[in-house]
Amino acid sequence: MQRREFLRTTGALLAGGALARAAGTAEQAATPPNIILILADDLGYGDLGCYGQRLLETPNIDRLAAEGLRFTQAYAGGPVCAPSRCALMTGLHGGHGVVRDNIPHYPAYLGEGDITAAKVLRGAGYRCGGVGKWSLGDAGTVGRATNQGFDTWFGYLNQDHAHYYYTEYLDDDEGRLDLKGNGESREHYSHDLMAERALRFVREHRDGPFFLYAAFTLPHFSSDDEDPDGFAVPSTEPFTGRDWDERTKKYAAMVHRLDRDVGRLTDLVEELGLTENTLILFASDNGGHRDVPDPVRTGGPLRGFKSELTEGGIRVPLIARWPGVVPAGKTSDEIVAFWDLLPTFAELAGTASPEKLDGVSIVPALKGGALEQPREYLYWDYGHCRDRYDQAVRMGRWKGIRLGSGGKIQLYDLEKDLGETSDLAEKHPDIVQRMEELMREAVTPSPRYPVGVEYKGKPLWKKATHGPAEVNKRQPKALNTQAE
Repeated sequence: MQRREFLRTTGALLAGGALARAAGTAEQAATPPNIILILADDLGYGDLGCYGQRLLETPNIDRLAAEGLRFTQAYAGGPVCAPSRCALMTGLHGGHGVVRDNIPHYPAYLGEGDITAAKVLRGAGYRCGGVGKWSLGDAGTVGRATNQGFDTWFGYLNQDHAHYYYTEYLDDDEGRLDLKGNGESREHYSHDLMAERALRFVREHRDGPFFLYAAFTLPHFSSDDEDPDGFAVPSTEPFTGRDWDERTKKYAAMVHRLDRDVGRLTDLVEELGLTENTLILFASDNGGHRDVPDPVRTGGPLRGFKSELTEGGIRVPLIARWPGVVPAGKTSDEIVAFWDLLPTFAELAGTASPEKLDGVSIVPALKGGALEQPREYLYWDYGHCRDRYDQAVRMGRWKGIRLGSGGKIQLYDLEKDLGETSDLAEKHPDIVQRMEELMREAVTPSPRYPVGVEYKGKPLWKKATHGPAEVNKRQPKALNTQAE
């Protein structure tokens, strides 16, 4: 073959390959992707290797980051479980949210008319399944997951219940799965059962599109009466032989177990040939607990912990993987929050986003670009129905925190002071004034969540009474969680 002919042939082949790849990318982008959202519970910003962790081992989650996009400025919906999950599901920040505080026995749940990510995706033709901790509606209420857009839910509806890894039952769609033998013998570790159910959902709905919300409870502390250390875990492997204290080994084992099952889900997606059309997201519902063993440094470079509005309480890991759409091995400094997920999912599903949301679509950021809809601020609060009400606002590089309704705003420049150590409020009164205005404007009063009135009602769920779900009991049989 002459050199000129060779070049023509090679050029044609390269052009054809480029066109084929472009066509494949266009077809991929035009097909609504499967969406898997994995949510850890109380996992700190610094608990993952890809976010700087040096003690714990998280190879599977680190692999997601290596093959996808890691956000450095992602925020939870709040500093504790329930309001954070509500923001994730509804696209509304805490000042507009339906569930505004983390009182598991407080009778306020999502209502029949509330919009959720699952309802939006189900309306777009998705099959929606969830496992793990729901927190937005107990059994027998309209707020339960299967009344809020999910075709199926397996795990915990009430978050007091979710503090027991060796529970006597798990909520299963409209009924429950009794776990006989989970008393002193501890036969069934709830996370393992929920992980198997997540895998089964993916297998059963491989033809898609599907939405899996895997709201795992690891590494949240367990109830004191289940484990004095708060770390109920079947084994400290593979860390048993390490020269660490027992609490550190237990916490490491919990994170390791979570990481293991992130890997199993990722591997299953690949095994089923779904990789090119599946977006996998990994995040944590809020910051790490202050009682996580010190050697771990759960918050990494951040100040504060869960239940605080400092960065350590609300800034969380967020990783996205979708080969061919999400760039691999990159980081994004875009400022995003949980209430952005609903409009993002709506865009990916090719359906209209509900109106009057606080969130914006972060699809451009997922593709490695900048957000197309700039916003002035992000807002959080904490302390409805408690004796102290705190608020926080982020405006670009600036972060303001007010502790107590009558407290002064502390102002931090996060670009220069990630650890929030230098209060600059006196130097920038104009910024502080605007934040004060936003703290008033961002909150729609809720009669169910009065500010400054501490709630002292009785628990809705009690371990001794097996909780409220007494109908449609199911026996575990052989606990066969594989798809038929």
